[in-house]
Amino acid sequence: MKIFLSGKLVDEKDAVVSVFDHGLLYGDGVFEGIRSYNGRVFLLEEHIDRLYDSAQAIALKIPMTKKEMSQAVVETCKANDLADGYIRLVVTRGKGTLGLNPYLCDKAEIIIIAAAIKLYPRELYDNGLKIVTVGNIRNHPEAINPRIKSLNYLNNVMAKIEAINAGCMECLMLNHKGEVAEASGDNVFVIKNGVITTPPSSCGALEGLTRNKVMELARAAGYEVREVPMARYDLYVADEVFLTGTAAEIISVVDVDKREIGDGKPGAITNQLAKLYHDAVNSEGTLIA
Repeated sequence: MKIFLSGKLVDEKDAVVSVFDHGLLYGDGVFEGIRSYNGRVFLLEEHIDRLYDSAQAIALKIPMTKKEMSQAVVETCKANDLADGYIRLVVTRGKGTLGLNPYLCDKAEIIIIAAAIKLYPRELYDNGLKIVTVGNIRNHPEAINPRIKSLNYLNNVMAKIEAINAGCMECLMLNHKGEVAEASGDNVFVIKNGVITTPPSSCGALEGLTRNKVMELARAAGYEVREVPMARYDLYVADEVFLTGTAAEIISVVDVDKREIGDGKPGAITNQLAKLYHDAVNSEGTLIA
């Protein structure tokens, strides 16, 4: 496998960073998870824009232009012959000292990994997920704003631990007000009486790019889509619930906190949106050529 590191492609065994890198020491950096389908990188421009927005928000200077970064992603996919896969793009603060001061880091480190990924087993896409609400709340927006896709994912990891310990592969996270925020790594959608609702980013949800694409596809298909705060009650009484994410794509939720959703099977609208999304990912994107 070839990894993009420090401006060039290197063998996986040579892809190493300093133990003084602030990404390792403090989770100081940002990242993007990107998918490629059918020889195209899906939503590449949008992912690059969000990466640079996240970097700007934490005062991290990326030593490449957006165009250069996009080219590096495509070249890494080509080097690994990756027509269908997952791309992890990481920007750390770079090598510094054992102290917190980020201004002592010489230069940001850029890492691009292009490989395969499988988030959930096929049967869960066919039959739906069971999720549970966890005690770990989503980060307060005035602590680390959830709109920043930072390397510090301990909040999400702790939520995932709770979910697994409860016998579930995914969970529901609330914000500091008790409102629905998101899953441990995916956005949450509710369908009730044909209306599709998802929490706004102000409720502690990452403004997911898969989320935005699904909203666009749903509106084009004639559905009303709302971004409003939600309580767990709204999930309990929903006709359908589903999650979206770059790695997860679209997956139905059929049970929330031991409340069966709808008839306990993936719903018709969720299945329709999943088909529309899969049609889009296989026909749109930046060519890997």
